[in-house]
Amino acid sequence: MASSDLEQLCSHINEKIGNIKKTLSLRNCGQEPTLKTILNKIGDEIIVVNELLNKLELEIQYQEQTNSSLKELFECLEEDYKDVEHLKENIPPHLPQVTVTQNFVNGSDLDPEEPVKVEEAAPTKKPSKEQKHVKEMPFVTSDEFNGIPAYMKSRLTYCQINDVIKEINKAVVSKYKILHQPKKSMSSVARNLYHRFIDEETKETKGHYFVVEADIKEFTALKVDKRFHVILNILRHCRRLSEVRGGGLTRYVIT
Repeated sequence: MASSDLEQLCSHINEKIGNIKKTLSLRNCGQEPTLKTILNKIGDEIIVVNELLNKLELEIQYQEQTNSSLKELFECLEEDYKDVEHLKENIPPHLPQVTVTQNFVNGSDLDPEEPVKVEEAAPTKKPSKEQKHVKEMPFVTSDEFNGIPAYMKSRLTYCQINDVIKEINKAVVSKYKILHQPKKSMSSVARNLYHRFIDEETKETKGHYFVVEADIKEFTALKVDKRFHVILNILRHCRRLSEVRGGGLTRYVIT
């Protein structure tokens, strides 16, 4: 056996003997009353430290869960913020405009605890007593738009449908403005339109407001094409208008 191997073996045996002596020494220490008290205190301290470590582990787990929840909340808020920015940049043009009160503009007379008031823009001219009210078609709401079957609306957007409603209302108002106008004040063009309007009325349309395709072409820039008729079908689905046919004409009655 080489001398190096013999030295390693002796070192290993000596290490084992040293460990045995330490173990016997600790066992003897446990039997002495003064040392036994110290060892018991050390044991109690170890239990307390172990309980603190368990609480610390639970707190770390709670903080990790909270951090994960905050990340999810941040992502949701970020998506909501993007949606709000998109809505802000794409406000439908048919929505009524509002003006802020003068106090809000000045800012000096505001009470921070009172809600800010807004007022709708007042009409520039007060309608005369002789002017008759013309029934207009209400705009389609977002809930109604979402309820339209996909095959029916295809790629049409909410704003496109309401833009057509806006133009149809324009034609209705223009038509009945002529019908309510005194004949003596009519121009020759208006008089010709007046007679056409009268000829197009039927028993079914009596007392109702309606337009025909010729009115759409006369008073609006809409194209009476396939897309226009698709939107008319949607408006019938949303009960905004109905059709009365006869004499080679289709009358679109505001419901």
